[in-house]
Amino acid sequence: MVSVVGDSGRLGPRPGAGASASGPGLVRRRRRRWARIGAFGVAGVVIAAGGAGWAVYAKLSGNITPDEAAAAELARYEKERPTSLVKDARNILLIGSDSREGDDNARYGRDSGTERSDTTILLHLSAGRDSATAVSLPRDLMVELPGCRRPDGSRSVPRFTMFNQAFQVGGSACTIRTVEKLTDIRVDHHVVVDFHGFKEMVDAVDGVEVCLREPIDDRAAKLRLPAGRVTLDGEQALGYVRARKTLGDGSDTERMERQQRFLGALVNKVRSNDVLLNPAKLYPVLDAATSSLTTDPGLASLRGLYELVRGLRDIPMERVQFLTVPRESYAYDANRDQLVEPQAERLFERLRTDAPVAVAGDVPRGSAPPRPTDSRDGPYGDSYPGPFAKPVVTVSPPPTFPGNTAAEDTCE
Repeated sequence: MVSVVGDSGRLGPRPGAGASASGPGLVRRRRRRWARIGAFGVAGVVIAAGGAGWAVYAKLSGNITPDEAAAAELARYEKERPTSLVKDARNILLIGSDSREGDDNARYGRDSGTERSDTTILLHLSAGRDSATAVSLPRDLMVELPGCRRPDGSRSVPRFTMFNQAFQVGGSACTIRTVEKLTDIRVDHHVVVDFHGFKEMVDAVDGVEVCLREPIDDRAAKLRLPAGRVTLDGEQALGYVRARKTLGDGSDTERMERQQRFLGALVNKVRSNDVLLNPAKLYPVLDAATSSLTTDPGLASLRGLYELVRGLRDIPMERVQFLTVPRESYAYDANRDQLVEPQAERLFERLRTDAPVAVAGDVPRGSAPPRPTDSRDGPYGDSYPGPFAKPVVTVSPPPTFPGNTAAEDTCE
C-alpha cells in the first residue's frame, strides 16, 4: 500500500488504492494547495511593493526641508497679514536663493554668510485649477521693508530699500511679509530652491531646449552657445537664466523675461516627455526637486506637494502664463525699479480676487490695461441709463499684460 501525507499532515492510506493519480480528489487537493501558495505569493509581492513604496515615499519626503523658523515668524504677525478672498485659490511664493553654501554652490562666488533672493516669482493657481499665472518681482524693486527677525535673533528696523534685501535680512518670512505688504495678497505657501537644486532639476529631465537668436559667449557665466535651438544641461541652464550684462540690453527686466521663457520650456518638457506618467522618469525628477527644496511645513512632504499640484497637469499650456509686475526705472535712481500705477494695482487686485489675467507679447510696456466696462454705466457713471431700463451686463475681456505662455515657441 502506498502512503502519502494528507491534509492533516499524518501518513495514511491513499483513498482508493490503485486508482489513477489524476483522480478527482487529488486534483481538488492540488488546486487548493496551489491556490494557497498563489495567495501567499501575491500577498508577499504586495507587502514587498508596499514596503518599497513606503521607503521611496519616506526618502523623498525626508529630502524636503521644512521652514519652521519662517512659520513661527509669520504666526507672530498673523493679525497683520492679508486674508484669502477666494476659497481653493492658492498663491505660492517661489524664491531662488543665491546661497553659496555647500561644495557645489561654492563655485559661484564666495559665501558672504548671507543669502539673497536671486529670483522671486509669485505663482497664482486659480481656484478651478484651469490657469496658473507666474508674476516675477524685480530684485531691484524699491519697496517698504518691514522690521524683520535676523538670523542672529535681532530685529531690523523698517526701511525703504531694494526688494532682495528682504531675504538677505530676514529670509523667507521677511520676503513673504514684504510681498504681502506690497500686493495685499495672502501668500499661502512658499518654496526656496538654490543653485544646485535648479541644476539637478534640469539634468533630471535630460535638459531643456531653448532658442537663441544670437550666439552667447559669457565668460562670467561660463556660457558659450551657438544660435538657434539648443538643449541646455543643468550647468548651462543656470548660467543662461542668471546671465545679465552680456545678454540683450543687460537689464534685469530682460533677464526675468528670459527666466520666464525658460520656465515655460521646462514645464513643456515635463509635460511632453511623459515624465508625470513614467515612474522611471518621475523618480529622478522628484528626487532632484525634493532634495533642493525648503518649504513651509504644509508643503514639506510628498503628500503636501501632491495635494497642491495634482490638478495642474490638466491646465492647458496656453493658460500657464508668465509676466513681470508692471515696473519702470525708479525716479531717483535709474538702476532701481518702481511699480507702474495703476497697472500694478489692477494686476494685484485680479490675483486677489482670482479674476482672469491675459498675457501677450505685443502689449506696449507700461501701457495701461483696459478698464473693465459694464453696459449698465450711463454717461456719468450711473448704474442705469434710465429708471425703467433693464440692466444688461456685458462681460469684458480680461486686461492684457506683457508676457508669454508655456505654449509659445521662442524660435517662432
